[in-house]
Amino acid sequence: MDTSLHLDTFWDKAAHPSGQKVCYGAFKHSCYKLAYFQDLSRRVGFQEARQACEIDGGALLSLESEAEQQLIENMLQNLTKSGSGISDGDFWIGLWRSGDGLATSSACPDLYQWADGSMSPFRNWYTDEPSCGSEACVVMYHQPTANPGLGGPYLYQWNDDRCNMKHNFICKYAPEIFPTVPAGNPYDTSKPEDQYHIIATETGIIPNLIYVVIPTIPLLLLILVAFGTCCFQMLHKSKGRTKTSPNQSTLWISKTSRKDSSMEV
Repeated sequence: MDTSLHLDTFWDKAAHPSGQKVCYGAFKHSCYKLAYFQDLSRRVGFQEARQACEIDGGALLSLESEAEQQLIENMLQNLTKSGSGISDGDFWIGLWRSGDGLATSSACPDLYQWADGSMSPFRNWYTDEPSCGSEACVVMYHQPTANPGLGGPYLYQWNDDRCNMKHNFICKYAPEIFPTVPAGNPYDTSKPEDQYHIIATETGIIPNLIYVVIPTIPLLLLILVAFGTCCFQMLHKSKGRTKTSPNQSTLWISKTSRKDSSMEV
């Protein structure tokens, strides 16, 4: 069987219906895609995740700095807050090592390399990791409901795991001239064929302002209507006073006139 064709078809189903990427100008328009399986049986091993990213034109995530690590953390935080029923589930990143001969030596941590060829020395290991041995591929922890361990919560720090374990994964793409931005929820939960959900979230000042302003529109309209009604009532009362005043003034002049007439007689 043609493995590349099989994986290509698999990714097409996975990315249905949109599979949009998120790009950030601060990182020279690097783009990312979070691949999350709500169905645990659909999660994939390291090599399958790696090939899926490559077929899609990217590579498993490599991290160049603490700033980029923080950006991915923000994306995962938004993923958890999205209200889609998303909970625990680690993510494969593109860090791995080959060769078991030195797996138990003190040089083991230095054997890890990035799948996309990056030479980045940045690491974010959880306490006492990597444990090496038979664990040669790396995940980013994402277990918000788990009790904290010696190194704190199992969130966003890295752990080496057996490469055949099944996890979610994160793809990274080369800079784009015109970055793409997701619009709404990129998958349709009403479609049974959408077995594999790509969830792309964007962070930034403008999207956050939109989320704040839109819910306040009904309140602003209510305030505007109340203010208009109040102004109309005040204007109506003012017109009423204006109509009454001339009559009162005329009566006062009339009485004065009668008194003057009687004095002349």
